[in-house]
Amino acid sequence: MILIFGGAYQGKLEYAKEHWNFSDDDAFFCEENLTIDLSKKVICGLEKFIYACVLEGVEAKDVLKTYNEPLCDKIWIVDDISQGVVPIEPDRRAWRESVGRTLLWLGKESDEVHRVFCGLGQKLK
Repeated sequence: MILIFGGAYQGKLEYAKEHWNFSDDDAFFCEENLTIDLSKKVICGLEKFIYACVLEGVEAKDVLKTYNEPLCDKIWIVDDISQGVVPIEPDRRAWRESVGRTLLWLGKESDEVHRVFCGLGQKLK
């Protein structure tokens, strides 16, 4: 499993394409619902899935663990929303915390972890 995280619009997807040679057809782009197509190699925008989990009152990593398909052969691309001002809205604060918990779990489970800032990747693990 490979985890790629960083701020919004920092070039995470382009970085991943350069290093692992895949196309948009190989990627699933999350929306704000509880659906993930694990038949795809790359899962982009996991933070949107996590927000949907928060709104449903469920822990994202627990939902991910219920999928029958293996998660370990995927490339996960996630916006890190932990930087900046803490939101006032309770659901946005809960989302921020849930993204953090999910990144902790994915980071531990991943073979590689990369942080991308300004299009520059740094391998952390």
